[in-house]
Amino acid sequence: MKRILAGLLSVLLCVPLTGCHKNNTAQSEKSAPDFMPLTEIVDGRKDVYLIVKVLENSSYWDVIIEGARDAGNDLDCNVYYSGSYVETDWASHERLLNEASAAGADAIVLAPDDSVNLSGKIDEVYSKGIPLVLIDTIANTENYDVCYMTDNLMAGQEAAKEMLSLLEKQGTDASEPAQVGIQVGATSSLTIIERLAGFFQYWSKYAPPAWEVIPDVKCNEGDTEKAVACAEELLEYPDLKGVFGANNGSTVGFAKVIREQERKDVAVVGFDYSEEIAGLIMDDDYTVSTILQKQYDMGYMGVDTALSLTDGEEMPVKFIDTGVIVVSQDTLQQKEVQEALSYN
Repeated sequence: MKRILAGLLSVLLCVPLTGCHKNNTAQSEKSAPDFMPLTEIVDGRKDVYLIVKVLENSSYWDVIIEGARDAGNDLDCNVYYSGSYVETDWASHERLLNEASAAGADAIVLAPDDSVNLSGKIDEVYSKGIPLVLIDTIANTENYDVCYMTDNLMAGQEAAKEMLSLLEKQGTDASEPAQVGIQVGATSSLTIIERLAGFFQYWSKYAPPAWEVIPDVKCNEGDTEKAVACAEELLEYPDLKGVFGANNGSTVGFAKVIREQERKDVAVVGFDYSEEIAGLIMDDDYTVSTILQKQYDMGYMGVDTALSLTDGEEMPVKFIDTGVIVVSQDTLQQKEVQEALSYN
C-alpha cells in the first residue's frame, strides 16, 4: 500500500494545491460529538460503530448514514455513529476510534479523514481483534478487513473523459486555448489523490495541446464557503471553459457560483449528487455531468460485512469497487441512473 501511495503522489508532484484567498481565515473546527444511536438500541444485539467524514451539510454522507441505518435495521444490530465536521479533522477520527474501542465495539466501519495520519491508529485498533471495515477512502496500511469504495483512479479517468466530451459538446474548438479549473476537498486523502491521478492521466493522453488544466488546483478543506471562494477565483481565468469538482463539496461550490454568475459558457463535471448540481443538470442552458458514486451501498455493505466479520467470516479480498455512474441530461432517464438517484 505504501508503494501505491508513493506512486500516486509522484503523479501529482507537479500539481500545486492551494487554498482560496477569499474567506480563507482559519476555521474553528468543532470537536466531533459523542457517538449517537443510529438505530434502535436493543440489549443483546451486536454493536457496530460508524465514523464518517462530514456530519453536517453533505448530501453524500447523509446517504452513507442512511445506508448504514437501513443495514442495522434489516440485520438486527445496533449502529452508533459520529464523525468530523470537516474532512481535515483526522485528530477527531483518532479520538473516535479510541472511544469505539473502549466502548466495546463489536466492529467498526470507518471512512478515514486522513489516509496517512490515521494509519497508526488503524493498526492499533485492528491489532485488538476488532473487525474493521473501511468505506469511501482507503488507508495507508494493510491492517483492515476490507474497503468498500469507488475505484477512484478509474473514476478520475471517467471524469476527464466526460470533461473532454462536454467541451466538444459546447463547441470548444480543439485549436483554441481552453482552460479547466479544478478544486478538491482535501489533499491528504487517497481518494482525492487517486481521482486527480486518473484525471491527469486521461487528460494528458487525449486532450488537444491547446487545452490545459490550470496548474493552481484549489483546496477548500471540506468547507462550503471556501468551496464557493475557490470557484469564484477559478472563474476569473480568461480562457476558462470547464471546471472539475473532485468531490461533493467542491462540486456544490462550483454549481452555486456557476448558477449565480450565469456562466453558461463553462462546462461542469462534478462528483456525487446534490440539489445544486441536479438543478444545473436539468437546465438546458448548462453543460453539466456528475460522477455518481454508490455511497448508499458503501454504508449498507459496510455494516453488513462488519456484522459478518464478527461471526468469523473472512474476506477474500481487501478492496471492493462499488462502481460509478455518469449522470447528465443524456443519461438522466436511464433505469440504472434512476435507481441510483433514488437513494440521493
